[in-house]
Amino acid sequence: MIKTEPAAQPAPTNITRRSLFALAGAGAAVAAAPAAATGFGKGFTHAVASGEPAAKSVLLWTRYVADADTPLTWQVSETENFARPVAEGSVTASADRDWCAKGVATGLAPDRWYFYRFLAPDGTASPIGRTRTLPEGKTGRFLLAVFSCSNFGFGWFNAYGHAASANDADLAVHVGDYIYEYARGNYPSATQTIEGRVLEPANELVALADYRLRYATYRADPDCQRLHQVLPMISCWDDHESANDSWTGGAENHQPATEGDWAVRKAAAKRAYREWMPVGEEAYATYQIGDLATLFKLDTRLEGREQQFSLAAVMAGKTDPQALDAALAAFRDGQWADRNRQLLGAAQQDWLVKGLAASTRSGTQWQVLCQQVNMGNLKTPRAFAEGIGGGLPDFVRQRLTAAVAASKVGLPSNMDAWDGYPAARERVFKAALDADANLVVLAGDSHNAWAFDLAHEGKPVGVEFAGQSVSSPGFESYLNFLKPDALAAALVAENSQLKWADTAQRGYMLVELTPATVATEYRFTGGAKQRAAQLAGTKRITSAKGSGKLAM
Repeated sequence: MIKTEPAAQPAPTNITRRSLFALAGAGAAVAAAPAAATGFGKGFTHAVASGEPAAKSVLLWTRYVADADTPLTWQVSETENFARPVAEGSVTASADRDWCAKGVATGLAPDRWYFYRFLAPDGTASPIGRTRTLPEGKTGRFLLAVFSCSNFGFGWFNAYGHAASANDADLAVHVGDYIYEYARGNYPSATQTIEGRVLEPANELVALADYRLRYATYRADPDCQRLHQVLPMISCWDDHESANDSWTGGAENHQPATEGDWAVRKAAAKRAYREWMPVGEEAYATYQIGDLATLFKLDTRLEGREQQFSLAAVMAGKTDPQALDAALAAFRDGQWADRNRQLLGAAQQDWLVKGLAASTRSGTQWQVLCQQVNMGNLKTPRAFAEGIGGGLPDFVRQRLTAAVAASKVGLPSNMDAWDGYPAARERVFKAALDADANLVVLAGDSHNAWAFDLAHEGKPVGVEFAGQSVSSPGFESYLNFLKPDALAAALVAENSQLKWADTAQRGYMLVELTPATVATEYRFTGGAKQRAAQLAGTKRITSAKGSGKLAM
């Protein structure tokens, strides 16, 4: 999460669906699903999507609502008229999966664009989708459109719309916060919500039926549908696909006393995600782009993450400045530096270490981590203390005060990012150096745009491109005592790894991979309050293979 989000709100006491779901299992939510499903009509309600691309296969998705389980036929063709399909198969749309259906087309040719569609028994056809397979062997260029943090209530998904119309990417990558779990009127508030962007359900997402209906609402957005229709997507969940600041055993926005067992809620969130998204069952996976790049999709949320530290808890009761500094220093040298602390978990970490080595050993040029949270070190400028006044919301003032105090003793500001797990980050850096990897890290979560040099014990490790949000507000929404340019300059001056930042604009990243360089064009849409696919500006940053550094 970005720390502009509100603290958890008390849950209502009459969450009958939640308690029913906890007692009766998935059956209760499944039984509730058909009534909600028909709110979006019948037949093919949410167009088509594709994902999980490989050199000779791709996953196809659609949703077909009917009165009973319905067999569907899918077809893949090199031409839009489907005169000679090159692959066909069948799937079943059923209430048990909220009418979502997936099929995997195999036997395809590498590095090729295809058209696909689904057919119902009565001959009705879905909208036609376009997808592509990944290249094999020598590959000269590949482009990724990278998205994060798409909050429906805060505005239109103009980044999706621009990427679809620009038509210059080979693959879409979503690094998380595809949906948000908050109740209607909470992030955004009722006054912040854009007209016409009405969330369903109105309550916070807790039960399976809740998550399903929220995906149905998001996926009804026309730009979201169009992006999925024209590009295959690799996607991974962040926290808001389940609950804010989630970890293996809970979440900041989960209250067991009123919302039940976290394991049940987490399972519901995962199930709805896997139903509604064009994804496989794996939380983490690799994708090979010829000899150009290995993409590693990571899970930094639900598989192995230990609970986040709280700077506020460390500082609690410390009114004397010396006592405060002493408490933070003790935390810095103790709990925060714990060598055994996990973000990925042992199993995923071992998989990544072996994968990095295998990728470089095979001669692959780039090793790209597609994951959720910033890896670069980011401390709060101590000069920010001057702007902490009475005009800020209480939760913002408290967090900013804690961040400034932490910075004085060398601690980062966001314990929810890799900064809160320094030993886990060092293990990844060491693995990358041992593998002689050309490491590129892609991140989201913060709602702002960042470019970092990554280093370990004075040695360049790689570079990080962290993208601005699709629609969720960034630092500009609460650090209004500093102009965005001055804020970015202060952050760059305070943090040696940070080479560039933008803290005021929405959009997405277009990442270009070639054998010699990786380049990212930060594309700014100029806001999300009005639906518009034009760009307000761009910023391009490159890194040469083997340098481990950014070139501005």
